[in-house]
Amino acid sequence: MAHTAMSGAGTTEGDDPLQTAVWRLRSRACWTDAAALLAPTAGDPPVAVQRAALLIERCLYTETGWAEAEDALRAAEAVAQADDDRGAAACERGYLAYAATLHGVRDRADEARAALGRAAALLGPSSPGRALLDFRRGLLAQYLADTPQAARAAYRRAHAAATAQGDTLLMSFTWRHLAGLALREGELAEARHGFAESLRLREELGYLVGTAPALAALADAEPEPEASRLRAEAQRLFRLLGGVPTWLAAHLVPHPAA
Repeated sequence: MAHTAMSGAGTTEGDDPLQTAVWRLRSRACWTDAAALLAPTAGDPPVAVQRAALLIERCLYTETGWAEAEDALRAAEAVAQADDDRGAAACERGYLAYAATLHGVRDRADEARAALGRAAALLGPSSPGRALLDFRRGLLAQYLADTPQAARAAYRRAHAAATAQGDTLLMSFTWRHLAGLALREGELAEARHGFAESLRLREELGYLVGTAPALAALADAEPEPEASRLRAEAQRLFRLLGGVPTWLAAHLVPHPAA
């Protein structure tokens, strides 16, 4: 199962205290509380998009809150005027449609593709939002179209851009998904390296809600007894966060690499 990524604002020393507070809540699966902190300034287009993105991430991790995410996204679309803001809102529109399709809420694959296409037209090659857009286009290619080669190309573009921008959180996602494709092709050494890098970055960031999936992913590429140790730690964090992300439960069963 793929899960979300967005800019890791608030993750580095010297960031805006509000963004730091939002990050701490987000990283602990408290998306509604994080979004509430942004509500007073949600008339500002970038803040409105960030608020919508938080609630969309909640949908993907918990399979709940779809109406709230839709309302926040419509509000972000309404205030967006500059191309970067409109492109960022379109990127979130595509991601919400992707999440609904992935979780079987409703088939919105065509809407997801169209929205990410609009985002690509609005976000220039040097736009900071381009890396996230490329990553999400990779998700659609992998999980909705089952075209791993196209997914790999998109993930690599996203990884290069995230590295150049110093977006450590997005790098943790690109490492993870590139590693997943490597595992699918039987490239265990490459998969282990990518999964280990993803886990390392998430632990350094304190991205607690993303650490259990990273542990479980690495376990899939490791032999016993290391696989069981990693999976047990993932299970501990999964319980600590009240069974979030919901989709991880099915992955916490023994199936280590040969």
